[in-house]
Amino acid sequence: MIHLATERLIFRQWKADDFQQIAMFFSKQENARFVGGVKNPEDSWRLMATYIGHYELMGYSYLALEERTSGKLIGTVGLWNSEPWPEPELGYWLLPEAHGKGYGVEAGTRVRDYALNELQMDSLVSYIDASNEPSKKLAIKLGAHPDQTIDLLEFGPHEVYRYR
Repeated sequence: MIHLATERLIFRQWKADDFQQIAMFFSKQENARFVGGVKNPEDSWRLMATYIGHYELMGYSYLALEERTSGKLIGTVGLWNSEPWPEPELGYWLLPEAHGKGYGVEAGTRVRDYALNELQMDSLVSYIDASNEPSKKLAIKLGAHPDQTIDLLEFGPHEVYRYR
């Protein structure tokens, strides 16, 4: 999965140089409210390490997403399926400066196709907070449809958007 790319984007493993941007992103409620909430710098570091660990255990994870031309980190798009997680999930968050450029659709399409066609996952969903309208719109653009609402572990009620 690390070798995924699109015309404008490169998926790669996280590196220590990404920490400052992750810490800044998760320090603000308006950024972090739908992706686990505000985190202090130590928790942001641990989150980045968790993404790397998930990749080592599963062969996929939320990967760093960078612009091909600038090399700038713009967020993450990837797959999550930890042991207690209900189903494999396509998840995403972008740094505010990357919003409105079509990166979510471009990266999400590549990861969705990778999960369903190359990994041949039996199911793929996105778990979305009911008030997260931008994320719901993106999931629909990626071909998902609303399926049900579940109580997602300690994250509370989330709508399930199912692909295929």
